[in-house]
Amino acid sequence: MELKKLEVTAFADLLASDAPAPGGGSTAALEGALGAALTAMVCGLTVGKAKYAASQELAASVREKCAALQVRFLDVMDRDTEAFNAVAAAFALPKGTEEEKAARSKAIQAALRGCIDTPMEMMELAAETLELTESLLGRFNDSAASDLGVAALSLRSAIQGAWLNVRINISSIKDQDLAERSRERGEALLAKALPAADRIYAAVLDMM
Repeated sequence: MELKKLEVTAFADLLASDAPAPGGGSTAALEGALGAALTAMVCGLTVGKAKYAASQELAASVREKCAALQVRFLDVMDRDTEAFNAVAAAFALPKGTEEEKAARSKAIQAALRGCIDTPMEMMELAAETLELTESLLGRFNDSAASDLGVAALSLRSAIQGAWLNVRINISSIKDQDLAERSRERGEALLAKALPAADRIYAAVLDMM
């Protein structure tokens, strides 16, 4: 089942069920997709408007990039659930003998890497989208100010939600080098992205 092809109500109902996946990771990816979509919408409301003639090239470029980022967010939304399912399958492997225990442990660790890689990718995407969103400040259709603000909030939720999923999985990984690299990269992305989200939100509030 591809989550990105579900209707909104069907996805929400699945999320509310007792199934362990999709969960927070896929939801964070969806938040990112919505943030990218909103930024693209703001660009669409700016392109072709004479009042914003000086912003046409920027708005068109950001719109195209955000449309592509939306697709990538939706792709990683499905891959996040697949990664969780791989971990669950690994934990379900037999462990009756020492050989089975060793094979099971190896499979779990391999699957956990996927549960680190996918939310880390979400963080990268969210940081990139926030940078594009911030580039529009002072150069977009101001009637869509609230939309740009919600885009920033959605992207902030996406990157912080993804970070929670990175953190919970690096706590279980035995490869400490990978854990440390992931921790350092995640913290660097947060340090860059969260202030950007706050600046966008503050700028939007000042317009009202």
